[in-house]
Amino acid sequence: MHLKYLTQYSDSLQAQIRQLIVEQKLHAYLSQKYPEPNQIQTDKALYQYVNALKKQFLKNAPQVDKVFFDNRLDLTHHALGLNTAISRVQGGKLLAKKEIRIASLFKTAPAAFLSMIVVHELAHLKEREHDKAFYKLCQYMLPNYHQLEFDLRVYLTGLETC
Repeated sequence: MHLKYLTQYSDSLQAQIRQLIVEQKLHAYLSQKYPEPNQIQTDKALYQYVNALKKQFLKNAPQVDKVFFDNRLDLTHHALGLNTAISRVQGGKLLAKKEIRIASLFKTAPAAFLSMIVVHELAHLKEREHDKAFYKLCQYMLPNYHQLEFDLRVYLTGLETC
């Protein structure tokens, strides 16, 4: 069984996940580890959540103009979140509006996974590339970021295999 979200991890770690899948224990494992459901269900609540985190950790980053759950982002498009700048002409000026789109699947995912993807997209306000500085910023905002990223990949694997 190919675990496409976990290919960068060790064979032994992948074997452990395969075993959980075969034994049909993956869902129970994740539910026990992340019991807190996501309470953010509307675009307005998501916008407030994102801006509260931005205010706490990224005071000097550009303002986020729009945040919403996007039904078009999903596993088939390999995008769980997007950070974009939409350019518009207003008056004689060119204005760039910052938008963050979060895949709608995070409405039903555990709260910790929504936090991880929001932190990831916020980090792109300061660091465009997935480099050392980017991941350092992610860990600053969410100290267990790397564990959550791995567990999110396990969660996505579970969605595809169950």
